[in-house]
Amino acid sequence: MSTSAAAEEVTFTILHTNDMHSHLLGHNPNIDYTPNTTNDDETLGGWARLATVINEEKAARTNTVFVMDAGDFLMGTLFHMISRDEAAELTLMKEMGYDFTTLGNHEFDLRPRGLSRILRSAVKKGGMPQILASNTVFDPEDEADDALEEDFEAGLVKRYVVIERDGIKIGLFGIIGTDAAEVAPFASPLSFGDMIETSREMVKLLREEEKVDIVICLSHSGLREDKDRSEDEILAKEVSGIDIIISGHSHTVVPDPILINNTIVVQAGEYGKFIGVLDFTVGDDKKVSLANYKLVSIDDSIKGDERITGLIEERKRIVERDVLTGLGLKFSQTVAETDYDMILKNEEVGIGNMATDAIRWAANKRVYDPADPLSRVRLSIQSNGLIRSNILVGKTGRVCVSDLFRVEPLGIGVDDTMSYPLVTFYLNAQEIKKAMEVPTSIYPIKGSDYYLQVSGLKVTYNPKRMIFDRVTEILIEEEDGSFVPLDYSSKNKELYRITTNYYNASFIKVVGSFTNNILTMVPKDRDGNRIEDLATERIDKDPATPGVQELKDWETIFEYVSTFEDGDGDGIKEISYRYKGAEGRFVPEPSLNPVKLLKRGNYLTWIAFTAVVVVLVIVFLIVYVPVKIVKRRKKK
Repeated sequence: MSTSAAAEEVTFTILHTNDMHSHLLGHNPNIDYTPNTTNDDETLGGWARLATVINEEKAARTNTVFVMDAGDFLMGTLFHMISRDEAAELTLMKEMGYDFTTLGNHEFDLRPRGLSRILRSAVKKGGMPQILASNTVFDPEDEADDALEEDFEAGLVKRYVVIERDGIKIGLFGIIGTDAAEVAPFASPLSFGDMIETSREMVKLLREEEKVDIVICLSHSGLREDKDRSEDEILAKEVSGIDIIISGHSHTVVPDPILINNTIVVQAGEYGKFIGVLDFTVGDDKKVSLANYKLVSIDDSIKGDERITGLIEERKRIVERDVLTGLGLKFSQTVAETDYDMILKNEEVGIGNMATDAIRWAANKRVYDPADPLSRVRLSIQSNGLIRSNILVGKTGRVCVSDLFRVEPLGIGVDDTMSYPLVTFYLNAQEIKKAMEVPTSIYPIKGSDYYLQVSGLKVTYNPKRMIFDRVTEILIEEEDGSFVPLDYSSKNKELYRITTNYYNASFIKVVGSFTNNILTMVPKDRDGNRIEDLATERIDKDPATPGVQELKDWETIFEYVSTFEDGDGDGIKEISYRYKGAEGRFVPEPSLNPVKLLKRGNYLTWIAFTAVVVVLVIVFLIVYVPVKIVKRRKKK
């Protein structure tokens, strides 16, 4: 970093967030949130409080201040349910003073047409920050992304911008990283160019053609402890000429900037719980120097901006009018109570058990005919990447509609209605075993989104075994609630009915591809025929109505909780104590015992074992034979 003559330095400030995911009311039970008062709740975040900090930081400075976001401003609460028509998030960000943002993977959850609707609604409803997206590639042969392409051409989204402030020419661009692109299947037919190559092109264009003095990148790529997967650190190392990277995607709290070569890298966690304040200077040699940095916790010591609070209340009323009233619900209506927290972790947990039990229960309610045993859904699966919020006791223990919705809020249906629908199909026992290798083997490589919560199974695995062959035992639940061993040898030809949501099901092909077909699974109908289009296997929640009325993830948990008991007679269902802890559904049993390493091993394990034996034999021969020869010669 340069330390140019102070007299010639120009100071700038960037206030930055990322991965806010429609959390306008912060992260805690929504009924606890009190933006108009201080020191009376434990909520972190809240956009009204963010607005206060933005205003205060601007007022405390005479230099130019930018407000930026690194993407995934959408998806995660009831507010995103009105985003296509109201652009609730983008318009509010504009009101809060945001200047720039980029597109994350979740901005594509509603498909390109849905994103286009959001952008056009934002224009009609009061405007939005300038969106920057540099590595978006449209498909010239498919009209499904044409509307969004028109929005790019109209400047609603730009590849880059050049602005001049205080005599300094600044170039900004935005990218989406490799991991984020992989988990954006509904972005199709558009795709994403390589983040490194695109960034090099943008830096060259900005510095050589636009003649900018400094370059800022809004990168929805991420920072991770595993440096081989820390894409924004890799970006800083591989692409010279970027002065500042505002990072997102990994939800990482970075208390102090990461300095790599001549690049400053920052990220501010998730859900608006923090806002980063980056002060930097540009010297007369146009070199950027870090002047100061702080990460501000958005907590109850901050009084919310009353104007923004009012705008959020307006959006709550629209959610009730357009989404909830038809379902007989209110935004802050209490639907359950709990006296224990339900925290999502990368292991078997109560909130995952409840979510998957709800899915299996709701599916069987629609598709199971007791006279037809094969129609029964035997197991359900949910990925941690789609369980988006904890259930917390808070001040009252009450769980309201908006809180319960946040547990499984994401997505869009095949019919273009909001939220992912459930699908059902059949797998054989060997494929069930392969599915259970995803959390044992892919999750440690790819991260928490690939950890699976399950219902209907009890799985034991040895993390010391060969990759993709770590499951050592599976028990499957019978109709009476008992568990029996699942024979996952090739001798077992039985088919087992599965349910999950459409998004998770779409990743079956990804798993096969990622593992070079080692974990290939083929969804089938009850007769064993390959299902070509999983959209045909959606569960119809109301067969009496023409067409398919999609059963959504979030609806299942509402239905399931409504069956719980009201133990204290206060008229409110209580979340069952069975979900307070684990039930042995996914149990690690690490062991280096050779028998346990090899027992029931698949071909990978035996290939590895054979290779080890061969190596040991070779080593033995290399060492033993010469020694034997030398000894014989000495005897002679």
